[in-house]
Amino acid sequence: MAQRILIAGCGRLGSRLGLELAAAGHQVTGLRRNPEGLPAGIAPCRADLFDADLAARLPTGLDRVYAILTPDRYDDEGYRETFVAGLERLCQALRASGNASSRLIFVSSTGVYGQDDGGWVDESSATEPTRFSGRRLLEAEAVAATHPGGAVIVRFAGIYGPGREALLRRVARGAPCQADPPRYTNRIHEADCAGVLAHVGALATPAPVYIGVDDAPCTQCEIMDWLAAEMGRPAPPREPGTAGGRRCSNRRLQADGYRLRYPDYRSGYRSLLAEPRSTV
Repeated sequence: MAQRILIAGCGRLGSRLGLELAAAGHQVTGLRRNPEGLPAGIAPCRADLFDADLAARLPTGLDRVYAILTPDRYDDEGYRETFVAGLERLCQALRASGNASSRLIFVSSTGVYGQDDGGWVDESSATEPTRFSGRRLLEAEAVAATHPGGAVIVRFAGIYGPGREALLRRVARGAPCQADPPRYTNRIHEADCAGVLAHVGALATPAPVYIGVDDAPCTQCEIMDWLAAEMGRPAPPREPGTAGGRRCSNRRLQADGYRLRYPDYRSGYRSLLAEPRSTV
């Protein structure tokens, strides 16, 4: 059945998600300050989360609302303002506009975990972030949980894809990888981010929290060695470190029926490397 869907913070990922939802027959509105760049198929909503008349600008009869927020500043105050205060304003506006019964899907991060010993974490693991970004996102998750229509939290890690090529640039410039102790990393292709969000939004009874990662957490040196070989570059030099990162499990997401388009870094990065790019 077609639904009325709002994507608040309809940037690169939101636009990709919006096009996928529109292709499935849903009516999609993208909220952003400057909506002129939205692709055809996504109805524009020009608004800022701190507009006094935000509620009046929102569509009515919404079934789903995605909050895919990006801070203006990457410091503690920037995260507090966007993720905590901004989400509070969105939730208030949803209630005031008659959209309290809509399902809210909030995009968070595995940065809410503090484990750094190379072990596994899942949705039941303790959330004790050591960085301000993780602490603010955890506060925002608590805000989302107060939404009357119910909330789903999706914690992504290491999003990559077209325009998200930081690791390729690291390998290209010969940056080192951490080998002692080995540092574990997690990632997910942007196409799967959109797929995950569409999937959990449509579930009849979703879990309250999902980790969004692929099937293959690995060490930093493993993936950088593989990329160097694929790119015809020297293997990265090794350097010591102090922490081992963590390995994130996607078993809950898999159990609830999602099948990854790019299940590991090899399939995802091969696709990315095959695309034309001006620079790496």
